[in-house]
Amino acid sequence: MNIQWFPGHMAKTRRLIKENLKLVDVVIELLDSRIPLSSRNPEIDRLVGQKPRIIALNKSDLSDPEKNRLWAQYFKKSSIEAIYTNAITGTGMDQLKNKLKELTRLKTESAAAKGRIGRPVRTMVVGIPNVGKSAFINRIAGRASAQTGDKPGVTRTKQWVRINPGIQLLDTPGILWPKFEDPDTGLNLAFTGAIKDEIMDTTELAARLMERLAALYPDRLMERYKLGQVKERPGFMLLEEAGRNRGCLVSGGEVDLNRIAAIVLDEFRGGRIGKITLEDPPEEDTLEELP
Repeated sequence: MNIQWFPGHMAKTRRLIKENLKLVDVVIELLDSRIPLSSRNPEIDRLVGQKPRIIALNKSDLSDPEKNRLWAQYFKKSSIEAIYTNAITGTGMDQLKNKLKELTRLKTESAAAKGRIGRPVRTMVVGIPNVGKSAFINRIAGRASAQTGDKPGVTRTKQWVRINPGIQLLDTPGILWPKFEDPDTGLNLAFTGAIKDEIMDTTELAARLMERLAALYPDRLMERYKLGQVKERPGFMLLEEAGRNRGCLVSGGEVDLNRIAAIVLDEFRGGRIGKITLEDPPEEDTLEELP
């Protein structure tokens, strides 16, 4: 699948981030813990530059706990401050607030020395669409401050949110990048819902997802859809078998591939197939320090 998507509001968001960086002390980059590398927008590195940054690996309730541990080791070796978060349960939020204060302590103390007592830490949240930014902000703020949705593109304008008397947060719309150099990156973003289903062939997308899950988590795939052997079988064949087992049939007994494709994508994104991570950390001998 050739997946490319860069609507006009993405370019606007890029300008918005660049213009407002001077207003904030630290940037929170929100990643999807199921695809830690694919959800890292390379443009963010260029835009943020040397501004202090924290990486929050969100949706950690949906990702593989063992691979979470491996990714945590990877980020630590890469000199990246990474915290696993869950906007539903609040996991990692206190740790994140403490890290914000730690990274901005010198600036806060300097402001206090100049008589600006009580100056709040100002931070900005950036990330790809549908990574859970609005739910993340609502959880860390302790109230419904940002509009949420289960589809990409809900947040379209910047919003300042007061977390507490000591922290102010700037929400920004999700931003993708113009070209995916690696086809797997585009697929990973599509699997997790960062790219709108409306612009893709979801039947083909679900078939490709079945192939990926058959390679990475065959037992979970077989159990969920009552499948026989899944390894090295074409995705469309697996999708058709799953459709028959789920009763997704049309007149004549043929499988309704559109219906079962929608079910598979929805169940994967909702964690009902299991806790799944689609990417492994790079090998240690290829480890590079990331910004």
